[in-house]
Order: sequence, then C-alpha cells, then structure tokens
Amino acid sequence: MGAKDWMLFYASDDVSKVLRGSPKLDREATEAFVRRLYPSHDIHPIEDGNLHHANPPEGKVYAAVFPGLSIICTWDAAGDGWEDLPAHFVTEAAGRTLYLHAMHSVVDFFSYAIWEPDGTLRRAYSLSPDSSVIADIGTPLPFEEEFLAGDEEFLASLDPGDDYPFRFHPLELAEAALHELFGFSYEGPWEEGDPELEDIVLAGYAVTPR
Repeated sequence: MGAKDWMLFYASDDVSKVLRGSPKLDREATEAFVRRLYPSHDIHPIEDGNLHHANPPEGKVYAAVFPGLSIICTWDAAGDGWEDLPAHFVTEAAGRTLYLHAMHSVVDFFSYAIWEPDGTLRRAYSLSPDSSVIADIGTPLPFEEEFLAGDEEFLASLDPGDDYPFRFHPLELAEAALHELFGFSYEGPWEEGDPELEDIVLAGYAVTPR
C-alpha cells in the first residue's frame, strides 16, 4: 500500500452524498476559508488539484467549499494525533461535524478523529508500529470492530515469528475509515456510485508565514 493523506472535512451534510453529487467549488468562499485557517500567512493561488492531492507538503494546501461540506488537505493535519491539530482548526467547524483523517504508508501510520458540532471530541484513534497506539479515545465505530478483533487474512499473511505489533494493518483500517466516513478510498475496493476523485476539484494555495 502506498497511499498518504492528511485532510480535514467540515460537514453539515453527509460527506459521501455531497461528493457523489459532483459538487461545484465556490472559489470565493474557499479562499476565505483558507484565510481564516491561516490568518498570519500570505495566501497565493496555485494550480488546482483534486482529492488525489491529499498529502501536500508544508507550505501548500488544497481546499474546497461545497454546499454542506468544506475540505482542506494540509500538513497541519499530519500530526501524530488529534491533539496536534491547532485549536482554531477545530473552532472553525462552528456547528458542523469535523473529521480528521491522516495516513502515511512509509511508516504504517493512521490517525482519525471526529468532533461533534458542539466541539466535543467523539472519537480519536491513532497508531503506528513504531509508536504503538498513540490515542484511543471514545467508543470505536462499527467499521473498526472487525480490525480490532483481529484481521484473520492479515494475520495469515505474516511470516512465522513476525512480531508485528497489531492484529491488523493500520492502512487497511485507514482505507475502511475513508470509505465509511467519506464514501471513497484510495487503495481499497471501489464500489459503484463512489465519486471519481479527480472530479472533486480542490483549489490550491501556497501559504507562507509573514
């Protein structure tokens, strides 16, 4: 598996429904959204991206404001867990559900978090083989249960004596989270009706500290 992402979804509607509806980017609202998140930065438009551009380097973001959904792919969401997200990114949700999703295939890292519309953290889970379980807050969602119970196919694929620290692969859980929460995946199974990621246009910006 080779997928990487670090992104935030601010949702007042069902994320998968919005994405399946081929939403149109509101550029003026998107730039205002980015400026609120980076008030002490110079913001300069760059070439558009899409949901395949989910792992931008520091200093670059991809974002979109759609009806019922705002998305930003940013290095600021790539921390080890929910506590690393700057507080003003959470307050930006302002009555919407906030989702964080981050994964990095090189180190088998996965992190996700969900905040309720009132700002309460509902669920946070992050882990990597090098750091073990970094965060485990709240009740696991149903899609997690089969992994936490032990993925028999993954366990059968391990070599004898392999001391992999988890009974499932973090990136498999990460892909399951993508599909459950957002209705798409990067390397997981594609299902009829899933959005074409290249069709979800995200505006690109360079963000430079003043």
